[in-house]
Amino acid sequence: QVQLVESGGGLVQPGGSLRLACVTSGFAFDSYVMSWYRQAPGRERELVASISTSGRNTDYADSVQGRFTISRDNVKNTVYLQMNSLKPEDTAVYYCRAQHYITRRATDWGQGTQVTVSP
Repeated sequence: QVQLVESGGGLVQPGGSLRLACVTSGFAFDSYVMSWYRQAPGRERELVASISTSGRNTDYADSVQGRFTISRDNVKNTVYLQMNSLKPEDTAVYYCRAQHYITRRATDWGQGTQVTVSP
C-alpha cells in the first residue's frame, strides 16, 4: 500500500523557517522523482520543487528559488523541503508526490501539511 505522509507544517512569522518531511512507503522510493506541491485557498495546486531519484538534480518554482531547498534520503524513504525567508504568500497546504522516473506514473496525494505565514 502506497503511503505518503507529510509533516512539519505550522504557523510561522514572515522571515521564519520551517522544514517539511514526507515519509513514504509501499513503493521503490529510489526509482521515483519526488516533488513538493502547494495549494493556497482559491488557487490551483502548483509545483514548488522537484528532485531526481539520486538527489543530484533539483528544480524550483521561480517564486521559491533561493529560499527553499528540496532534499531526499533514499535510506529513510523521505523527502524534505527546507523553507527559509518565508513570506505570507507561501501560506498553503503542502503536498508531496512521487512519479516513476521512466513510466512517469504518479502516486496518489498524501493528506498534506498546512503552512501559515503570518505576523
